[in-house]
Amino acid sequence: MIRNHTFSDFLILNVDDTDATRYAKSRVLIKAGFRVIEAANGADALAMAKSEQPNLILLDTRLPDINGFEVCRRLKSEAATDSIAILQTSASFITLVDKINGIECGADNYLFEPIEPEELVVNIKALLRLSLAEQDVREIDKRKDIFLATLAHELRNPLGPIRNSIKLLKTINSTLNAKELGLLDIISRQTDQMVKLVDDLLDVSRISQGKISLDIETLNVCDFVEAAAESSSNLITDRGHQLTINIVSEPLWVSGDKVRLIQIISNLINNAAKFTPSGGLITIDVVRDAHCVLIKVSDNGIGLDADHLQNIFELFVQHAHTEERAQEGLGIGLALVKNLTDLHHGEIRVSSPGTHQGSTFTVALTLVEAPQSEAQSVATQSSPRKNARVLVVDDNEDAASTLSTLLELAGNEVRSANSGKQGLAAAKEFQPSIIFLDIGLPDMTGYEVAQEIRKTEHISKCYLIALTGYGTEADRKMALDAGFDLHLTKPLDYEKIESINLGL
Repeated sequence: MIRNHTFSDFLILNVDDTDATRYAKSRVLIKAGFRVIEAANGADALAMAKSEQPNLILLDTRLPDINGFEVCRRLKSEAATDSIAILQTSASFITLVDKINGIECGADNYLFEPIEPEELVVNIKALLRLSLAEQDVREIDKRKDIFLATLAHELRNPLGPIRNSIKLLKTINSTLNAKELGLLDIISRQTDQMVKLVDDLLDVSRISQGKISLDIETLNVCDFVEAAAESSSNLITDRGHQLTINIVSEPLWVSGDKVRLIQIISNLINNAAKFTPSGGLITIDVVRDAHCVLIKVSDNGIGLDADHLQNIFELFVQHAHTEERAQEGLGIGLALVKNLTDLHHGEIRVSSPGTHQGSTFTVALTLVEAPQSEAQSVATQSSPRKNARVLVVDDNEDAASTLSTLLELAGNEVRSANSGKQGLAAAKEFQPSIIFLDIGLPDMTGYEVAQEIRKTEHISKCYLIALTGYGTEADRKMALDAGFDLHLTKPLDYEKIESINLGL
């Protein structure tokens, strides 16, 4: 037995063009208790691997049509067959170079013939155990991805009404005093921090699986550095720090994803702010170094000892806490910085004279030629048109209510619904020009509702905005494929909604 399986649970594809040899191997495997199917050439082996999905393929190298090395390479290069274990055998290619070639083509092991029956069975059992272990890892990884996506969705759902309520309180109550406004600002900052933690956690997971793609363009370094400083300004103010930015006068250009580069620098600024005692000094220096630009984020905070310098970019590693603040965060910010910098073919390094002597994080990016035209085009948007007809569909009543109220205060005519069927009925009767549509509805998915809307006369041309706690590239593609015009991740940033020219 292999773990909780009997040998009869395992299907083996025996591929050999010599009838006698193939028969002998099959007899050995059947006698050991395995189920066996056979192929006499490479083309049949490839077809049967896809259709029958064997647990293991016993693959001879010398075949009449496609040699076994190429069959192995093709099997391991296709998603439908790449997880099938392959034991390659040969009576012709019996040197160490041949064995290396076979394993480099994807074989899990390589045996020279003649093979003793006991040796063949033992090797197959070992490969099946390894294959089962790999399946377990893939299943755990899949469950982890599902868990993280669900966790993000569930955390984002309540954050939307909180953020909307803050905006509403500031909008409808003009008598709030400075202390009350300050408390709302605290709630707002902590909400933003929660959103950032969720996004960072998901980003690390996506990067580890190679699921993040960059939107590459030629960028002026000062643009994303200044944008990063602006995005971190609330935290800097909250901690009472002084931030100084020194950028060389000449324009420096790099190739990268602006959103991700802002994320890199803002994470470094936030890290400096968190681990520098109140009233500290944080400096950003941007300098040219041969063919690179160096972006240095320095602070006079708690610093790092030699041990931390070695592992500070590892996942879940955290600084020691300051005297006045408990340790905070998940230890993923700097790991994310490292991964995103690597994706940009850059380098991130850290230096510190020691504890309580501050730290300097340096990002090095390769310089590129300036774009053909350096003129920056500013997108002009028409003044938002009021009195648009807007439908909000969300099963979270607080989320639907607060967003509806914000849209009404902006001068729009708004209706809301809390299920897919209610949303469809309201859309047909109200005929909105814009619909904010949640994806996770209790009776229908938002994708199904969107498809119905696109098929319904009088409302098929409305502007459809997906609201979801799921924010991967795959989620965005699914929304656009279902007929949505725009995909927004919860919690909604109302200022972002206002900046989109929807005719609101």
